[in-house]
Amino acid sequence: MKYALTAMVSSAALMLSVSVFADADHHAAKGDKSKEIKNMVHELLDENQKYVKRHKPGAFAAQMKGQTPRATVVTCSDSRVHTTALDATPEGDLFMIRNIGNQMATGEGSVEYGVRHLNTPLLLIVGHSSCGAVKAAMGDYSKIEAPIKRELDTIKVPGKNASNDQEVQGSVEANVNSQVAFAMKKFDAEVKAKTLAVVGAVYDFRNDYKQGHGKLVIVNANGETDQTKIKQSPLLAKK
Repeated sequence: MKYALTAMVSSAALMLSVSVFADADHHAAKGDKSKEIKNMVHELLDENQKYVKRHKPGAFAAQMKGQTPRATVVTCSDSRVHTTALDATPEGDLFMIRNIGNQMATGEGSVEYGVRHLNTPLLLIVGHSSCGAVKAAMGDYSKIEAPIKRELDTIKVPGKNASNDQEVQGSVEANVNSQVAFAMKKFDAEVKAKTLAVVGAVYDFRNDYKQGHGKLVIVNANGETDQTKIKQSPLLAKK
């Protein structure tokens, strides 16, 4: 009995110790990050310097005259979504709008500028694997900060309280389709005049669609979501 009691006390002490260290780590994470920030700034400047060395002044000649992007792209702010996954040389090619949940509603002015002032013939809306914004919109986010809550309010997803990645992925695609529907309604005249195409896609770094990690999977073309019809559409038909 004495041994059992001693073991229980030791176990409790160990748990308390672990808890204290966990709390200390948690508070440390919230502590002074001056050194981390300084290192990050230097890394960014170093990477920029490498970029400058790789590009001669003449490489910027076209950009100095203005911009004529080929596509307006609405995608998520998620750090795992890379512009270079869509275009190896995105400078001057892509007019990028990024927000949580790759939404039209929270980036509408920027999207309209790209479509109607820069006259991009393609509006590409890109969701992605494991989207945190979509997952949050599927749950209870009533206590989150008001500015974030306002942006989550405009994400319309069919699923609620997701219990697995497959459910989240289904809502990721549903959200892309919802954003395409928003865009189709807003730019109805341009789509009918065939001066604009609206395409929805999912950047699949998890390989949920089994087409390869990092694959850009087209899930919607001008409102069409049937994969067979999408592949046969003029937008994707092979030359």
